[in-house]
Amino acid sequence: MTALAPGAAQDVPGIATLRAMMSGNASPRINRTLGFALIAVEDGMVVFEGHPDQRVHTRIGTVHGCFAATMLDSACGYAVHSQLDASQGYTTLELKIAHHRPPTYESGPVQAEGRVISIGRTTAFAAGRLFDRHGRLCATATSTILIFPLE
Repeated sequence: MTALAPGAAQDVPGIATLRAMMSGNASPRINRTLGFALIAVEDGMVVFEGHPDQRVHTRIGTVHGCFAATMLDSACGYAVHSQLDASQGYTTLELKIAHHRPPTYESGPVQAEGRVISIGRTTAFAAGRLFDRHGRLCATATSTILIFPLE
């Protein structure tokens, strides 16, 4: 995951970029493909909401693990992005997912919350949690993120 979409203004701080993306409904393609959107942004914290439909269901009626993993990767990365300045980019170095309960079609909209645990000059650590519409924990994640200068 990179900090800015191709062609995005590179003089805008991360949190402003995310807020503009959220208010303008200009989400990255992966978000549109899988059906989730950024719904909240604060310094070091973001929330995505997703609607797992038949595109992401397995043959046994659960939501494929990639859906939770992608939402949590995005939540962790965007939480870090919210604390970067315009000259910085990022990419996920490591992502660890733990699935606690399988979301299903009946789980309704799910929310992935990402929070920065710590951030340095070149590395950040973030954590994410995915909840179903009943507030039940479905998955958690921890992420190590590389921060680098944009050229």
